[in-house]
Amino acid sequence: MTGPQQEAQPALFYEFSLADHVPQNHLLRSIDRFVDLSGIRSYLADFYRHTGRPSVDPELLIRMLLVGYCFGIRSERRLCVEVHLNLAYRWFCRLDLSDRAPDHSTFSKNRHGRFRDSELLRHLFENEPGHAIGPSDNGE
Repeated sequence: MTGPQQEAQPALFYEFSLADHVPQNHLLRSIDRFVDLSGIRSYLADFYRHTGRPSVDPELLIRMLLVGYCFGIRSERRLCVEVHLNLAYRWFCRLDLSDRAPDHSTFSKNRHGRFRDSELLRHLFENEPGHAIGPSDNGE
């Protein structure tokens, strides 16, 4: 005789750390040690309007691109879904469990628009490893 089915009662509060769920030997941990995107916002400042609703953080979009390149995710739509679902990807992209991954159309508009116009990706990949992108690195 089986007992009654137990209904899970959701906890009121959770203690959860994404970092605790990303193995120490994960590829993204190794990459994260060398990726410094601290100056990316100032590098792209001229490519953003100062009015309207806030844009998606360009560091998030670049981190998502790196995830896509490293794990062979060629579809932007699929990349957005994978970042939404995968804890290691969320950790690398600095997204909390409650944060939303950007919509694939926003992701595409940035990649094909301001990132291309600013030559940001060329700058990122031609830069010295460990060199932060700063305001003086924009060709001035």
